Amino acid sequence: MSGKTIAVLATLDTKGTEARYLRAQIESLGDSALLIDTGVTGAPAERADITREQVAQAGGTPLATLLEHPDREIAAPVMASGATKIVGDLQREGKIHAILGIGGTQGTTLATKAMRALPYGFPKVMVSTMASGNVAPWVDIRDITMMFSVTDILGLNPVMRKILANAAAAACGMANSPVVIERRDKPLVGITTVGITTRGAMKAIEVLERAGYETIVFHAIGPGGRAMEQLMREGVIGAVLDYSTIEVSNEMHHALLAGGPDRLTTAGKLGLPQVLAPGAIEVLVFNEPETVPPPFNTRKLIRHSPQITDVRLNREEMAAVGREVAKRLEHTTTDAVFMIPTSGYDSYAVEGEGFHDPEADKAFVQELKKNLAPNIRVVERATHIDDPAFATEAAHTLIQMIEARS
Repeated sequence: MSGKTIAVLATLDTKGTEARYLRAQIESLGDSALLIDTGVTGAPAERADITREQVAQAGGTPLATLLEHPDREIAAPVMASGATKIVGDLQREGKIHAILGIGGTQGTTLATKAMRALPYGFPKVMVSTMASGNVAPWVDIRDITMMFSVTDILGLNPVMRKILANAAAAACGMANSPVVIERRDKPLVGITTVGITTRGAMKAIEVLERAGYETIVFHAIGPGGRAMEQLMREGVIGAVLDYSTIEVSNEMHHALLAGGPDRLTTAGKLGLPQVLAPGAIEVLVFNEPETVPPPFNTRKLIRHSPQITDVRLNREEMAAVGREVAKRLEHTTTDAVFMIPTSGYDSYAVEGEGFHDPEADKAFVQELKKNLAPNIRVVERATHIDDPAFATEAAHTLIQMIEARS
């Protein structure tokens, strides 16, 4: 055995022939395959390096117990948990260098659960019959490469052989890439933005990078903010300029850019330097106009694109957003700064544009200040969020916070 080791997840009772072919392809490229059997009932058609018995045991239930009354609803979570634990341990110990899964609905669900538990940058390839549709349930916020199998994964044929060979080559190529996610002396700065706050975010990026800080920018559309916060948990991001907090208001109203219940809590819990701004926080995002629900469908709508429609929150709703933001930031253990441009939170909200409503914005600020913890300082500026001076001050404020802790 030489080269890198590719973990291959497959139910070897139904996908044994394909797994054997993958092993041969991986070995032909100078790497090694570690076959992990996630099947339960049928006889394996290929030798496993890690057996189904080992997977079930790692999931907390002996395989013999699962076989007493075979039930997919009972067995699937056990096997998924076992596979997740096994590949996680192997990755942490440096014994595998990529993971490759093959499967239909159940195989995809199991394999991608294990993949989502692995860190960013670790190669993840999933050959799936489900990969031509909405893959969000399987990918979520992880860097999983989904490859459509085209045919059902049920025997080899000219198309399946090529697809599997491509998948093996992709996994081996990723495993052998020398590029890693580096940790540098200065912290990597996470920044959020959306299209209507981009000019301000770009100026902040320029200021930070001129000062020697590398930035990593996230599109604040729900998964973007969640991915940023996961990278904080993994120690990749060490400071944050949360310029566009739109994902909080969208979560409150079940709109398109919902960022989840933990949005805005992670940096504070970890004690990371953070500067925040209310970028586009007054905007709810939906698809076409007919998808906008009551009571928002009777308000002024702005078509951001043919598929995206924006709605503005009113005074009472903005007050509620202010309270919610303060509640989420109560987890902040160190100092933080919330910078507010009182003349508009995005390009749609400046004077003369459709979402200009200073009274609603004032309600947000009043409730935010009333409920914020004293360690979070509020800075108000009589300008808009795309003003270069505002963005520059936000960036310099974060730099000062970082350097004060070094």
